[in-house]
Amino acid sequence: MTAGGRPRIGLSTSSVYPESTAHAFTYAAAVGYEAVEVMVGIDALSQQVDAVRELSQHHGLPVSAIHAPCLLFTQRVWGVEPWGKLERSAAMAQEVGAEVVVVHPPFRWQKEYARDFVNGIAALEESSGIAFAVENMYPWRASRRNLEMYLPGWDPSDEPYANTTIDLSHAAIARSNPVEMAERLGPRLRHIHLTDGTDSAKDEHLVPGRGDIGAAAFLQHLARTGFAGEVVLEINTRRCTTREEREADLRESLEFALEHLALVDDDTH
Repeated sequence: MTAGGRPRIGLSTSSVYPESTAHAFTYAAAVGYEAVEVMVGIDALSQQVDAVRELSQHHGLPVSAIHAPCLLFTQRVWGVEPWGKLERSAAMAQEVGAEVVVVHPPFRWQKEYARDFVNGIAALEESSGIAFAVENMYPWRASRRNLEMYLPGWDPSDEPYANTTIDLSHAAIARSNPVEMAERLGPRLRHIHLTDGTDSAKDEHLVPGRGDIGAAAFLQHLARTGFAGEVVLEINTRRCTTREEREADLRESLEFALEHLALVDDDTH
């Protein structure tokens, strides 16, 4: 929480891809973000504790979360053993002062990992003191049917995780109402990936306000209910052709978050 009573607003380093983790900190400081979430990925800097700590100190920006390398294209980052990746993510979080590790549920083909995922996450939280905020995912759409690609499932509200993440782009693909998911999760909602999406099979990660998942209403719900976790902008700026264009998207996203996280006066709305 900030001194003004609203959640802190951070920037995910993935929002400036294909630029680097170092560039992400530079953009965040220039635009006015209050923290950074580090996506551990193919950028070598993102994998190095000392480099992340130095970037945080240089720019005066705290690291709000570490996103574990559990995407398809990061399957070989920090080895191939999934529990080892999570242990290293927790160790990095501890070293750089982050309280949260964001993690996706296992893919269906990771059967051994998935078998004890819920209990394993709880055990990691207890041993590390770090919150592992399990993120909502989505069914993969193939022709006229949905493919369930995650175990134990894509909706974290169906499982007894102590800490969870809602990603609005993922909610859009799943055609899942994020406010209703937040209500089901209650105090277990720890982390937000603020973005946007449409009724598309693609994980769009639009600038918030450019899709139709209801990003403004979702943020207003968070403000009304006193959400005290982290709000992190995670958008796709790969189509931006200049630094100025990318910075404009990041600035528009921050302004959207600030506007709609302002405390709502229920007597006038």
